[in-house]
Amino acid sequence: MSGFLETPFGTRDFLPKEAAAKREIENRLAKLFASYGYEEVVTPTMEFLETLKMSGGTVEQNLFKMFDQKNRTLALHHEMTTPIARLVVSRLKELELPLKLSYNTSVFRFRQNQPQRQCEFYQAGVELLGVSNAFADAEIIALAIQSLKVAGLQDFKICLGQVGFASGLMEQFNLPLDIQSKIKAAIESHDIVGLEKIVEGLDGAAALKEIPKLRGDFDILNRADEISANKKSQQALDNLAEIYKFLKVYGDADKIIFDLGIIRDFEYYTGMVFEAYAPNVGYSLAGGGRYDHMLKDFGLACPATGFALGIERILQARELQGVEENFSARDYYVSYHESQDESAIRKAAELRTAGKIVELSLTPQTLEEAARISVSKNFDELIYFSEE
Repeated sequence: MSGFLETPFGTRDFLPKEAAAKREIENRLAKLFASYGYEEVVTPTMEFLETLKMSGGTVEQNLFKMFDQKNRTLALHHEMTTPIARLVVSRLKELELPLKLSYNTSVFRFRQNQPQRQCEFYQAGVELLGVSNAFADAEIIALAIQSLKVAGLQDFKICLGQVGFASGLMEQFNLPLDIQSKIKAAIESHDIVGLEKIVEGLDGAAALKEIPKLRGDFDILNRADEISANKKSQQALDNLAEIYKFLKVYGDADKIIFDLGIIRDFEYYTGMVFEAYAPNVGYSLAGGGRYDHMLKDFGLACPATGFALGIERILQARELQGVEENFSARDYYVSYHESQDESAIRKAAELRTAGKIVELSLTPQTLEEAARISVSKNFDELIYFSEE
């Protein structure tokens, strides 16, 4: 019987203070996104399985699937870029580009034996569709940085890479596709030992081994330039330099660490990629990049870039950084003697109209009872209507 009182694997409850903090962060992000011109969209929690598989990779094994009454396979969305791509192509393709869209929702991925990773978790993010230049990428990164700041974080870094650099190196040395796939997987999983074993004896082995080590300030781009001799890698480095130029204007250059070992999903991303990290948090707080091919797969050739933030991860980072804000502050507890119930109702209504948070006792109380409850429920002030 006790199992009925537990949440399913990979899910959690938010208690009142936790829920208040989560809602406040989400509200701040929504306001920030709107200030940059991004309009919110809401898509269904479930999509047809074939729609979600458009994002490629091995996504299906991580989906929560079900069947409708016509025996069609559905799945809970595991990220938001694919549903938004479907929405744009089916409902918004006549609108003038660029499209600037935002979202705030829960997503679902089955994850077994991965500590601190939920099967249901919450994301907020944006997608910028219709522009392919570094200026747009810089706006996305700057907005991600501001998002973390309005969420209360100051101590974090953005690790910025470009998938074209590593891809160009592998093409430069004419590596077979199966070897390229193994190298990409090793780099993506930060498996340095595995990478060295894969490239041992190959043409360009020394250069390929350097990819995960190309991490640091702007000078790292010069070091990367020395080991690449192909147009694709050079264009990737030029792209990063141009993005960085704009980020300096935004005033966010101090948050950037170049990391050419960050490639995320090669099948998905086509240009710059980034991840946000904070001290003592063992996973990224946010991530995103450029994905110019996805909408083409849906039948609409359109460049795109964007990012998503993990709400629970941000909340944990706030706690680790000692960020203290009372999101569940409560203004007034209004109580009354049994003869003063109408006066109490009028006062509570007056305070709520003024924008205050008010709890009205639902039964008459003594002053002592009201004072005790007001303290236990963390109200700032007690208003009590005593017997005339």
